[in-house]
Amino acid sequence: MDIQIDYFNITRKQIDKLLGASKARDFIMKKSIFSVTVGSNDFLNNYLLPVLSIGARVSESPDAFIDDLLNQFKGQLTRLYQLDARKFIIGNVGPLGCIPYQKTINQLNENQCVELPNKLVLQYNAKLKDLVAQLNDNLPGATFVHANVYDLVLEVITNYAKYGFTTASRACCGNGGQFAGIIPCGPTSSMCTDRDKHVFWDPYHPSEAANIIIAKQLLDGDTKYISPMNVRQLRDY
Repeated sequence: MDIQIDYFNITRKQIDKLLGASKARDFIMKKSIFSVTVGSNDFLNNYLLPVLSIGARVSESPDAFIDDLLNQFKGQLTRLYQLDARKFIIGNVGPLGCIPYQKTINQLNENQCVELPNKLVLQYNAKLKDLVAQLNDNLPGATFVHANVYDLVLEVITNYAKYGFTTASRACCGNGGQFAGIIPCGPTSSMCTDRDKHVFWDPYHPSEAANIIIAKQLLDGDTKYISPMNVRQLRDY
């Protein structure tokens, strides 16, 4: 993400040249929304790797790892603020223990979720919510909106039939195990006949149909899933 902010800094200077410094600053501050969701890969591709591998679990406690993540994230968001970002949507991490990859490698039944990933994510999410409140208090003129992706995705997974899905466990595109959750989607993967009936597109990511449900809630939903305002309200704020 540090490199992405470097790239934005380059783009920011280009906007200055196009609009002039004053108009560019106004454009970024009043008309731009910065949506940032990080953390999933930090757990999946680092902390939740097997203990004897290179993951951070070898050397850090869960508390230390989560605090390290959030301290870096705080610095990155502050840097964006210094580049005139003022409207932020900060998404928390979804229920990683319920994705097809985790269910497959842990050999769970269809309606089960892996306890450790979800426990770690909930710990991270609680501290992330505190960080969002802290940034709202300490960065004048900024509005940080908290998107409760965890509860929103868990709702779709738990009550998938209500939303028109036939499975919340099996990936539409993938290979390996009961839920096609080991090998990511690729040219040789098995493919479901109707991706709109699957909550998950591949071993990790929600399908387009699921993402539309999630997006609509974040756009126009109430404070159960997005607070202190939704995306549409943030746009007009």
